[in-house]
Amino acid sequence: MTQSKFNIPDWAFEFHGHRCPFMPIGFRIGTLAMEKLGVGKSHNHEMHVFSEMGVGHPQGCMQDGIMSATGATFGKGMIERLNYGKVAAIFWYPGKKDAVRIALKNEFQDKLAPHEFFKYRKQGIEPSEIPEDVRNDIINIVLNATNEELFTVTILKDFKYTPVKGSFNKAKCEACGEYVFERYLRVKDGKKVCISCSERKDEETIIHLPNFR
Repeated sequence: MTQSKFNIPDWAFEFHGHRCPFMPIGFRIGTLAMEKLGVGKSHNHEMHVFSEMGVGHPQGCMQDGIMSATGATFGKGMIERLNYGKVAAIFWYPGKKDAVRIALKNEFQDKLAPHEFFKYRKQGIEPSEIPEDVRNDIINIVLNATNEELFTVTILKDFKYTPVKGSFNKAKCEACGEYVFERYLRVKDGKKVCISCSERKDEETIIHLPNFR
């Protein structure tokens, strides 16, 4: 197999769960963002990412690549999904005056679109079930492309962002009794309750899911 110009560590594919072209694109986006900002991988709560991607399209795999490259993870609260349905992300780093936005070029998306990989995907076949040679071929297209072929980079001057201040303060919901962090408490009938209990009627159970439509 021909050596690719850009290498993705095997653990990133293992973390993502399958081999596809979009996790590597995300990894390259995150790597380029760190280069443009002059920073390394975040170990704590440094890099913050505003993902313009949404749900229900395969490009969302890029977010795993961004997390793997930068260390900015959903679990640490360092990624916010804007749900614009675009293949792009904004990167902000504390102490840096400017932020950087990186978008996958239309031309490269158009170049990938006819690939056999997507013929399988449009039939509902999951990436891990697509023939390995097909997956490797499209991944190598991604890894052998230059940054200039892949991305549009925009420097966002004087970017302002104030991260949410971390807090360990929590209290018991006075309805269900479960702990809830204080910023999520609501007041209902004079009691401090969690969001679910604040909208619960009688004995029904309400689970709040975000609306991405």
